[in-house]
Amino acid sequence: MSTAAAKQQDPNDSQPLWREAELRAADAMGRLMEFWGFRRHMGRLWTILYLSPEPMTTTELSETLQLSSSAVSLSLGELVHWGAVRKTWRPGERKDFYQAESSVWKLLRRVYERRELNLIREAIDAFGDAQRHLDETRSQLGREDRRRVDYMHKRLSRLSALSKAGERLVRLVVAGRMINPADLQSAEEED
Repeated sequence: MSTAAAKQQDPNDSQPLWREAELRAADAMGRLMEFWGFRRHMGRLWTILYLSPEPMTTTELSETLQLSSSAVSLSLGELVHWGAVRKTWRPGERKDFYQAESSVWKLLRRVYERRELNLIREAIDAFGDAQRHLDETRSQLGREDRRRVDYMHKRLSRLSALSKAGERLVRLVVAGRMINPADLQSAEEED
């Protein structure tokens, strides 16, 4: 078969020849996004938009991914919230069009800032609260329980130090600066 013939689309096939590659990439990103704690459809939709040279409508996205319009709308709303997708318009059109944020680095920074840093701060606060609770109850305990509380307090200090090191590392990532893995190791003290 000639190269020209291979590039032509089968007239009986309603899908463009490049659709399979697009869907494979979308499925791969969907799995990756799901691993990161997002819904799989969000990754799939973002990828279709990212690979599209033109903004797309919810109808086009629904047809491409064989998803219900409600699933597409829900996922697009979340993607807009995260700044991964933006709503756009075309003069003379009444439909909403969507376009992917093309800077993957911006997306990663946004997720790190909004999600990971908040989770780390919550953990640091929880470890501090647990330590304060142990401090408040220690004097009311017997000798064996005080030994256990002291051990727990020391371990909570290590978790807190590790979380603070993690926070510093995430801040460095967000700032686009170099990371030194030794920062994490130094937070892990020997018993």
